[in-house]
Amino acid sequence: MIAGQPFYLEAPQVEAAMRGAEPEPLRGACAQVGGRWYPVMQIGAAVTGQDRRDFTSADVSRALASLGLTCRSAPPVAL
Repeated sequence: MIAGQPFYLEAPQVEAAMRGAEPEPLRGACAQVGGRWYPVMQIGAAVTGQDRRDFTSADVSRALASLGLTCRSAPPVAL
């Protein structure tokens, strides 16, 4: 569930959605997809097609973690 909407995602779908996407600057919650770190809000917008104002980083982080992706509340120190 992201923003109260059910989404049926799998890790390969998230990886496909982010393939070729340039990561935005990391300032808060982020997740590792395909070996790169992305802000969870960028990932959420890419995989759901929703406006970022429609969901929270906690919603997306919870969904990504349930898929087995590595999530952090702050960017890793060494990128």
